[in-house]
Amino acid sequence: MNQILFAGVIGLFLTLIGTPLLIKLLARKGYGQYIRDDGPREHHAKRGTPTMGGIAFILATLLAYFLSKVITGKPPTFSGLLVLGLMAGMGLVGFLDDYIKIVKRRSLGLRAKAKMAGQLIVGIGFAVLALQFADNRNNTPASTRLSFVQDFGWSIGPVLFVVWALFMILAMSNGVNLTDGLDGLATGAATMVFGAYTFIGVWQFQESCANAQTLTNPGACYEVRDPLDLAVVAAALMGSCFGFLWWNTSPAKIFMGDTGSLALGGALAGLAICSRTEILVALLGGLFVLITMSVVIQVGSFKLTGKRVFRMAPLQHHFELKGWSEVLVVVRFWIIQGMCVIVGLGLFYAGWAAKK
Repeated sequence: MNQILFAGVIGLFLTLIGTPLLIKLLARKGYGQYIRDDGPREHHAKRGTPTMGGIAFILATLLAYFLSKVITGKPPTFSGLLVLGLMAGMGLVGFLDDYIKIVKRRSLGLRAKAKMAGQLIVGIGFAVLALQFADNRNNTPASTRLSFVQDFGWSIGPVLFVVWALFMILAMSNGVNLTDGLDGLATGAATMVFGAYTFIGVWQFQESCANAQTLTNPGACYEVRDPLDLAVVAAALMGSCFGFLWWNTSPAKIFMGDTGSLALGGALAGLAICSRTEILVALLGGLFVLITMSVVIQVGSFKLTGKRVFRMAPLQHHFELKGWSEVLVVVRFWIIQGMCVIVGLGLFYAGWAAKK
């Protein structure tokens, strides 16, 4: 359990002290954010704010994870390494996108096909590897069965699993990307979800089927390959995002950019897949789903009827244009996200209690 504490504290410390150093470096190189002219007028003042801040919490998370292993003498696990690899890979795609935006001074970075290709390569690599590396109980990091609070139903097979995993990775990474439109909004929301996954990992470890002989009801156990190490990864992410939020909250001194948003979305999908909570993540990350759906509704309505449902999509900008201040939107959306996490954890616990 010490690993979790060390990972969270180290991640927090590294982003608290490392992010201002990154801000100075990016500002010196002139790597500032491009702001769309058709967005809320208040956002024009943010033009030039350093971006690609995701570099800070990606590096902090990786260092926090491995330093926690060195301090405690515990080896890394395949599940933990795969989630971290997915995070870093998606972050690299986002970094290339951000870098092109900055160099060419335009709002669009990588071409859509190139960006999608990068995400597909990283996602397929994760999905294929996640079905390898079985432990002594024949559990691989991921399962070919669908899951809610744990696996259920029949196996969908490796091919459909790869398709399903890709859908989750793309949905979550783009969901976080769409949410990252106001200072601190996506960072704070993601911190809550990573906190939830820290709890889930610890609970699954304590109720693991590998410890069935010591459980009061072995039928309520979890077949997850490395639950405690997933909690370590989640704690490292939670601490790193929390420290980054100090500099990212309004008025933001730095933006995470696609570097950060794609990385966070990939990490959320990876944790959900490896902890067997694939459908539950849609509730735990309910704010990301809500904001993504607002874009889908807006685009669909305009194409079908020529009319817009919202003043502007994603949803947070609709409320800005209605006169809400940026801070008011962020805090109220954080409250919504907090309620999603509470309900999600309640369902997770209820799923376990129902089998006891």
